[in-house]
Amino acid sequence: MMPLLTVENLATHFHTRAGIVRAVDGVSYTLEKGQTLGIVGESGSGKSVSCYSLLGLIPMPPGRIESGSAHFDGGDLLNISKDELRKIPGQRISMIFQDPMTALNPYMTIGAQLMEPLLLHKGLSKEEAAKRSIEMLEAVGIQDAEQRMNAHPHQFSGGMRQRVVIAMALITEPDILIADEPTTALDVTVQAQILELIKSLQEKNGMAVILITHDLGVIAGTCDSVAVMYAGRLVEQASASSLFHSPRHPYTHALMKSLPSMNTDGKELYSIPGMPPDLTKPIEGCAFAARCEHAIEACRGDIHLHSIMPDHATACIRAQKGEL
Repeated sequence: MMPLLTVENLATHFHTRAGIVRAVDGVSYTLEKGQTLGIVGESGSGKSVSCYSLLGLIPMPPGRIESGSAHFDGGDLLNISKDELRKIPGQRISMIFQDPMTALNPYMTIGAQLMEPLLLHKGLSKEEAAKRSIEMLEAVGIQDAEQRMNAHPHQFSGGMRQRVVIAMALITEPDILIADEPTTALDVTVQAQILELIKSLQEKNGMAVILITHDLGVIAGTCDSVAVMYAGRLVEQASASSLFHSPRHPYTHALMKSLPSMNTDGKELYSIPGMPPDLTKPIEGCAFAARCEHAIEACRGDIHLHSIMPDHATACIRAQKGEL
């Protein structure tokens, strides 16, 4: 059975006055129907840019997709016409954006924005679209949903706007949901409610999810597989159980050590030493080598993601040789 989405060697660069920023540098992964893939890494690692590239949301210029393919339903998302690509976002692939302030139109009512994809992509009548929109607002925890349909975004709190953005992404029941930090502005109770809603839609429709987050706890509780990104590259890829049981890249191990829950009471919280590399300069070998306590001269050589177990791949040359 063919994967629902196959991304191969995706490279997205930004051509700026300061130089070429290699935001995404050769990323590959597959996504199966009904699967949840978690993409994790610190800010600036290329998580969001890699997904924006799939939907044509990179500003060009300065952005440019230098190479790669993204095969979805018999076509390549990176090499189809703009008219064909317009039919996919909002219907076949939906996205929950990280910042609800910029994702919502301040001039349109909440109801109009929720109804728009149903009218455009599903061909529903206004009455049917309004009914479905009210149900979706209630599903994400918005009280007095019918009255709220006539409100504007500025009349909602940050958390409520985040819920509206989630409702907009889920309302068309897409094949793939890309969720970029979907629960950042929500408290723990609502976060659990939203994740449960996404899970129920997965079970109902076979929807696949790409979850971009810094929260390793959310990754552990919801994802089937995990891709760890650093400096625009994948440094580790594994099933969630394998990754959390036995991380095989020093960067992944350092991320886990940075979790407050992993810290011993009374001890200073661990932080990864050093700074991420300058992405305007070519990186030789492992991008994490300058910050890694296990780095050796061989880490400066040609290094690629390599499987060390059936469901586990790492870009650490020492782990590949069994030294770590």
